Amino acid sequence: MSELKVTIDPQEVGMSAERLALIDSYFKDYVNDGRLSGYHVAVARYGQIVYNSTYGMRDAEAKSPIEQDTIYRIFSMTKPITSIAIMMLIEDGKLQLTDAVSKFIPSFADTKVFVSGTAENPVTVPMKAPMQVWHLMSHTSGLTYGWNFWDEVDASYRIAEAKFLAENPNPTLEEVCDRYASLPLEFEPGTSWNYSVSTDVLGRIVEVASGMNLEEFFQTKIFGPLGMHDTGFFAPAEKHSRLAALYSFSDTEAKKTRLEEMGNRWLSRPSMLSGGGGLVSTAYDYWQFMQMLENGGVLNGVRLLSPNSIDQMTLNHLPNNQDITSFGMTLGWDQWYSGLGFGLGFAVVTDQAKAKTPCSTGTFSWGGMASTAFWIDPVEEISVMFFTQLMPSTSYEIRPYLRTLVYGAITE
Repeated sequence: MSELKVTIDPQEVGMSAERLALIDSYFKDYVNDGRLSGYHVAVARYGQIVYNSTYGMRDAEAKSPIEQDTIYRIFSMTKPITSIAIMMLIEDGKLQLTDAVSKFIPSFADTKVFVSGTAENPVTVPMKAPMQVWHLMSHTSGLTYGWNFWDEVDASYRIAEAKFLAENPNPTLEEVCDRYASLPLEFEPGTSWNYSVSTDVLGRIVEVASGMNLEEFFQTKIFGPLGMHDTGFFAPAEKHSRLAALYSFSDTEAKKTRLEEMGNRWLSRPSMLSGGGGLVSTAYDYWQFMQMLENGGVLNGVRLLSPNSIDQMTLNHLPNNQDITSFGMTLGWDQWYSGLGFGLGFAVVTDQAKAKTPCSTGTFSWGGMASTAFWIDPVEEISVMFFTQLMPSTSYEIRPYLRTLVYGAITE
């Protein structure tokens, strides 16, 4: 079994074992009082693991414990993997960041921008300039998510999806992307930021540019080379018992509710391969991916990308170095995005004081809808990941508390 192990005494890399132990002291309460079923957390400095802890249950009802090889739905932590795939294809000369999306998905040539009206009867105008690949990677494309529930464009996504799935219960990624292209954009590409289905569209570009479906590309070009043997778009039958149960936040005394039907979607191969949120993985596997990022695109002698490409991905690509709150559509979520810009697949800390977080400027990160998260701090050379299965990720302030506990353990 592939598993994470502490590889060095924390003191040797300027961290306190006693202070790192406060992480468990804090998060065990989440499990003991019913807020979380269980969790796995790992901390490293200079590429050496200094803390690795599991606690609680992967399946509270079955009383099956979280183990080193527990499999989690990582949802949007899939996005950085898809973004890496795009950069690999760029290095192979298959595309450019400034390529029009319509070069790979022709239906995007006719996408329109919402200006007024309703979800059922939108008034739209043509794009002033084509949507480009980098717009998708930086979430400045104008696309959205139906579950944002912010405006008429989000509503149009919900209406279109319900109709589409009724007629196409097993859609392909190609069909889904063509549907996105037919819907109105929130804004002109490149003029604002909005979290969206952009990375699913990137997954389709990977398919077109590479000539492989997304699953094949991931397996042959990323997962295989990095030794990520438990990562994929579903858990096969022999691994079903290792897949953690999925829960949702409840404001009752029970604290959480099991999402049986939704959780079971990852027990078989889906028809639509979601590069935006479709993968399952283990802590060990995702650790391999993170170490490749921290090492500048290489792991154990296997190079996926040039360090220059990693550097480019972790720069803020929002105009004039703005943060998401000043440039983007956050609508009440400013506390999550203050001091954060966005690169090519990652959120990037641009203003540590504004972010009110102890990590360094240049720290890059992302998380998943079931409260999974990771970050890499290239200045302090700290990398951290947290795995659990509670939706939505905004249920509790797990990420800021974890960050505070980790940085409080630094002694030099």
